[in-house]
Amino acid sequence: MTLAAPPTATFHHMRDGTPEDWAVIAREFGAYARELPGRVLTHLKLLDGDFGGFPVDRLTHCLQTATLAHRDGQDEEYVVCALLHDIGDTLGSYNHADVAAVILQPFVSEENHWMVAHHGIFQGYYFFHHLGMDRNLRERFKDQTELYRRTAHFCERYDAAAFDPEAETLPLQFFEPMVRRVFAAPKRSLYQRALEA
Repeated sequence: MTLAAPPTATFHHMRDGTPEDWAVIAREFGAYARELPGRVLTHLKLLDGDFGGFPVDRLTHCLQTATLAHRDGQDEEYVVCALLHDIGDTLGSYNHADVAAVILQPFVSEENHWMVAHHGIFQGYYFFHHLGMDRNLRERFKDQTELYRRTAHFCERYDAAAFDPEAETLPLQFFEPMVRRVFAAPKRSLYQRALEA
């Protein structure tokens, strides 16, 4: 016995789509979107074993960053940002912070999104000068006082401090429920109105 294929839209060009076509697509989107946290966690695991010359692999670094933030009493959304801040390393080797920020943007506050999006520049304070770059690039954001402080604090307390092979590192399973809760429903999305209908 073969299972019937699920219904699909009938158009070949979007201009020809009907309300019925888009109803089918909207139903499928809901189920697919609910699986997003699992896909994000699976992608994060790609960082396992990739050291890139660092004292710990990239997954351990993300776990340590999140562990430090969690132990310091940061809220769940912030901890998830700490966990995922370098998820872009696999596909965005030249703009990893941008990739992480785009993934997180619909689900986190504007302040947390800004922090993740700019952490690459702020972490440069600790090493850009060793590469012939300007370590003070972050100073261009000095007039955005609260965002500057938030991101500098994130890099100093959690990101830059998370390269210790002996440090406490909570396992990914500890953070999975947090990721699932934060990604349960977008706060900001182009599709927000349609999602609320």
